[in-house]
Amino acid sequence: MASLIENLISILEQESVEYETLLGLSQKKTPVIVAGDLQQLEQITDEEQLVASRITHLDHQREAVIKDIANVTNKDVEDLKLANIIEMLANRPQESKKLAEIHDKLKTVVGNMQRVNEQNKELIAHSLEMVEFDMNLLQAMKAAPETANYNKGAYSAGDVMGAGPGGFDAKS
Repeated sequence: MASLIENLISILEQESVEYETLLGLSQKKTPVIVAGDLQQLEQITDEEQLVASRITHLDHQREAVIKDIANVTNKDVEDLKLANIIEMLANRPQESKKLAEIHDKLKTVVGNMQRVNEQNKELIAHSLEMVEFDMNLLQAMKAAPETANYNKGAYSAGDVMGAGPGGFDAKS
């Protein structure tokens, strides 16, 4: 059981490092989104994918260790959470404390990540709204009314206001 707990602590510490890396990338992404630098955004997203892949691998390892702990302690793996394992280690204060610290650290990092990701999501939504506004404005300029100019025969000789035939075509 002791080696299982040590493995769990080691995996959780590695996960914590990866989540902190992911948090750093998310924070780095915020000014890039504001600047609209798509190339830099793509690079950061690629880095995030690599980190997410490592986290997924660590998650599978953690689940396997927790499954082994459940088998050793004769507990249901579905009911066995990190908080339960910390309680089970009450007679081993050093391991319990270490596990509790890493659990709290992970909760904090994941909470911060969710906050930053929500902020980035809102920034992206605002950027998309601005692009849509610009597109609508360009289309409205193309469909602007004619000017009220008439020739000698009382026919409209008005020009179309806004973009001419060489203007922006959103369908291209």
